Amino acid sequence: MASSNKKKILNDPVYGFITIPTELLFDLVEHPYFQRLRRIKQLGLSEYVYPGALHTRFHHALGAMHLMGQAMQTLQSKGHRISDAECEAAQIAILLHDIGHGPFSHVLECCLLDSVHHEVISLMLMHELNQQFNGGLALAIRMFEGTYERPFFHQLISSQLDMDRMDYLNRDGYYTGVAEGAIGAERIIKMLDLVDDQLVVEAKGILSVENFLNARRLMYWQVYLHKTSICCESMLVQILRRARFLIRQGDFEPVYAPETFKLFLRESITLTDFRTNRTYLDAFTKLDDFDVWSCIKQWAIHPDPVLSTLCQMLLDRKLFKIMLSTEPFAGELLQELENQLRQTGLSDDVLSYFLVEGQATNAAYLPSGDRIAIKLKSGDVIDIADASDLSNIQVLTNIVRRYYVCWAKGISLRQLVRL
Repeated sequence: MASSNKKKILNDPVYGFITIPTELLFDLVEHPYFQRLRRIKQLGLSEYVYPGALHTRFHHALGAMHLMGQAMQTLQSKGHRISDAECEAAQIAILLHDIGHGPFSHVLECCLLDSVHHEVISLMLMHELNQQFNGGLALAIRMFEGTYERPFFHQLISSQLDMDRMDYLNRDGYYTGVAEGAIGAERIIKMLDLVDDQLVVEAKGILSVENFLNARRLMYWQVYLHKTSICCESMLVQILRRARFLIRQGDFEPVYAPETFKLFLRESITLTDFRTNRTYLDAFTKLDDFDVWSCIKQWAIHPDPVLSTLCQMLLDRKLFKIMLSTEPFAGELLQELENQLRQTGLSDDVLSYFLVEGQATNAAYLPSGDRIAIKLKSGDVIDIADASDLSNIQVLTNIVRRYYVCWAKGISLRQLVRL
């Protein structure tokens, strides 16, 4: 029998007391799929830069659900017809939007899966939960997919001004201590309105939206694409790449990993595999950060010197050095770095584990995408890029690209003697 005790109140450090308003939402929070998010950090390895960045996807999902509830109340207060079922469905969709994240969130999407985005897995898990809850998530799934006839619900879930971004900017700024993350989400939500079932922001909210876009741009460079975070993530990717190589080679010392984790290291798993073989989805829902860290601790004493060296360096925070540039690096520079690594005793077949190239991009706002619409006092609706008199609006709408190269400077001969 359903119990009214399922309507819980939680104390959130960012927003204060927040409510889980319905029994279905409570049951979803209690489900093992959602509880797994307690064991996946929101910011991957950013704690190596900002020691306070220890919050999880669990925190974030609950915060986004809370903001969605506030958005529903705002739109209802302005005379828009939104049923209780629609309110619940919108909160379910945003609560579960990240349920398909794997260990270390975005960092390992390229390593564990073969071009399978976390949003695709989120949708697959929502369909699975829909079966378990006798169709109770059907409307939420339509909103999440963008197939519901009232498009503003999908815009609140996934757009350039959605409840996901509202929460993670506020929350990530709070836990990292980066003040630029504060965006005034409550004021932006109060300024939301609808025109023809499309989401708009009232003209008096323009400054708040500008602040939101500025905050997103600054948070990307100061937190999400911080050079030390890039180093840590590059090292983690190389660790898994080496572990995968050794496991697939099969003629070396066994590489420890829980069977659910080893499955993803041993095989190249595609979206088709996920959809046709239940084993992969079941295994994925058991993976979290702790699986990876337990393996890194074990691999630090593995006989393979590439794997053990990389793992011990990450555990001890002996990180790669990094160089950033607005232009691709010259071949001469990369050749010089390769020569430096060779002088430590590295052979050419393992150089790529200790010298990593890549690029990072950041755009606060893309007018070509789903726009942020501003409703003027005249009733006209225009793009924020046209409504704003912000002097750096062009900066916010440009895609900024940074090239980087990371390498293991100062690595000791003792560590590499077996390479």
